[in-house]
Amino acid sequence: MSVRVVARIRPLLSKEMDKDIIVHAGSTDDGKPSTLVRIPSPKNEAEEFTFAFNSVYDMSTTQEELFTAEVAPHLKSLFQGLDVTIFAYGVTGTGKTHTMRGGLKLAERGVIPRLLSGVYRRAKKIAKDSNGETTVSVALSYYEIYNDKVFDLFEPPEIRTPSGLPLREAYGKTVVVGLSERPCEDLKDFERLYIEANNNRVTAATKLNAHSSRSHAILRVKVTQTTENQTLESIASAIDLAGSEDNRRTDNGKERLVESAAINKSLFVLSQCIDAISRGDRRIPFRESKMTRILSLGQNNGITIMILNLAPIRSYHLDTLSSLNVSSRAKRIEVREIENEIVYKQVPRTNTGSSSTSMIRQPLRPLTNAHNVHSGAIAAKEKEKEKTTAADRPVKAFNVYTDRSKPVTAIVAPRPANTAVKRSPPPKRASELESCIGKPSKLTRPTPIALSAKPSQPSQPSISAAQIEAMVEKKVSEILASRTQAAPEPPEISDAVQRRLEALERRIEDGKHDDGKSDGLRFLLMARQHKERGEDASALKMYEMALPFFPGQVKLLAKIERLKDKMIAKREGRELISDDAEERPSERRRKACRQGDDEGYDAEDYDGTEADVEDEDFVRSRKKSKKSKLLVKPDVVLDDAPLTPHMQQLLDIINSRDANAIMGLQGFGPKKARDLVEYLDSRVEEDGAWCIETLAQLRAVPGMGGRAVERAYEGLIQTVGRAL
Repeated sequence: MSVRVVARIRPLLSKEMDKDIIVHAGSTDDGKPSTLVRIPSPKNEAEEFTFAFNSVYDMSTTQEELFTAEVAPHLKSLFQGLDVTIFAYGVTGTGKTHTMRGGLKLAERGVIPRLLSGVYRRAKKIAKDSNGETTVSVALSYYEIYNDKVFDLFEPPEIRTPSGLPLREAYGKTVVVGLSERPCEDLKDFERLYIEANNNRVTAATKLNAHSSRSHAILRVKVTQTTENQTLESIASAIDLAGSEDNRRTDNGKERLVESAAINKSLFVLSQCIDAISRGDRRIPFRESKMTRILSLGQNNGITIMILNLAPIRSYHLDTLSSLNVSSRAKRIEVREIENEIVYKQVPRTNTGSSSTSMIRQPLRPLTNAHNVHSGAIAAKEKEKEKTTAADRPVKAFNVYTDRSKPVTAIVAPRPANTAVKRSPPPKRASELESCIGKPSKLTRPTPIALSAKPSQPSQPSISAAQIEAMVEKKVSEILASRTQAAPEPPEISDAVQRRLEALERRIEDGKHDDGKSDGLRFLLMARQHKERGEDASALKMYEMALPFFPGQVKLLAKIERLKDKMIAKREGRELISDDAEERPSERRRKACRQGDDEGYDAEDYDGTEADVEDEDFVRSRKKSKKSKLLVKPDVVLDDAPLTPHMQQLLDIINSRDANAIMGLQGFGPKKARDLVEYLDSRVEEDGAWCIETLAQLRAVPGMGGRAVERAYEGLIQTVGRAL
């Protein structure tokens, strides 16, 4: 069944005139009830728009006629277990609150008071017809959605939480967490609770309505029918929606503007939901507003009635057209009329204190189901489907006690003692043994064997020791063969080293050196490439071929010696620490910041010119004077290298024991100079005439370190270069 949409045209107010009436009710045939709403086009009044609804009520319709025709027929369905939802929709000032709540006079009562009156009359009739066996109880919940926040109207505003009550999903329905529920015995209780709650609802005056509702109000009437062994619940929801507002016409202030924005947003989301349902979209934006989430139009089961309130005058022309368009699409929404499930009462369980295994247990009963479910033929089909698919279900890992005990014809097979297996659990009861026989468990525990069961199949013979040994031998031979066949791939050259090698090649091709030096640089380039690929023998040969072009170069000789030691260590099976590992972290950081490499400094040492093997961007960014281009900046001072004049000069300054001269060295402060002089004096007192003869001895002095010696040596070279 689709949503039932009825339209009601409100009467004129005291300030409105008959000449401004543009909305009229009509019917398809003369003498039949009105089902059409006619309104002229706002662009051309000669053209008329017609909208068809289930029923249309003109300005002369009373509150009683509307209730009797639209709501009263569904009271019977409410007591049969169907949920009923009634909501009023329309623009502000069209009479929605008057339709739902009504006035104080008896004839002006709205849908909600008349609905409760009808519920109590039918409840008394049911109790009378059943001779008191059926009792009907009524409970009320009343809340509002103000600025997209939910507040309980049965609670005064001063004790409300600012964030409102949260919404949750339970049994396929949206429920308000923490909402109070008040029992209501008769109409007097209802009037007292209803008037008290309406005083807590937010209302304010606007230019269009002196008592404009600033929130959506939802009254929830829960009807519970209880007999001796069953309970049936059904809910009637009466919703008074706030009307959409045009702030240009309502002349709202700051606070009213915030309220109007929240109201218009929720009503816009409602229209989006109606459009999406009418189009058949898979996603309906219910959750974008709390009002649509609670209303859940099209997802609720039962009967839904939408009362469209219209203003008949011209000043509401565009707003009326918009409301008519939304309501006409709401007619296409289908709602399933499914009765709520009857909940059967369980017989109270008696505790006799007896532990006898022959005690009959009560069967499992379905839990109380608060949501609507499929019944009748649909439920029967689902049961048949479950029976057909029972064979495909996985084996359960648990069992449930049966209703009756049956004779047990099974014994537990004895198990040989085994310390590696856990002990069997204590003997089970008869019902448990029966269930274990009928439904084997997934657990790896010994199961009882029935006397009538067939003997189990003999287990497969285990693998012999010879087969295991053959498999291991085969696997080992495969691993050894794969190791011998797989040759190690040469290590890849890093991007930084590749750029340096390319820079060195460009330097050679540019012809910055004479022919002899160019040939030597080519040998150095090839040596570096062989070294990066791990070909130490080829690298050593290239270094030796480059040695005649750079005679007496200390670094080149040191590289050759290191390669020889490395090759000898490989032949003897010893491990040799690589050049990179020998360097200290501070040295590696210094090299990274300087963006230089050994080969670049090889070229510098060999020809006495500036190192240009670095990447071109860094070379162009460096600006040095002509004197600085002549400086040679050593990389690492070698302990085993022969003493150069600069090294000897450094040692002479140290051995002079002159604190002022030592402080002139780079990196030597007053404290380090004094400590060094005291150390030398102490060695003289112990060993007699003693002095430092090598840089290795200088490094070994406490508090010195290799970095301090290198800085002093570099500073000395720079001082000599500036003097030149």
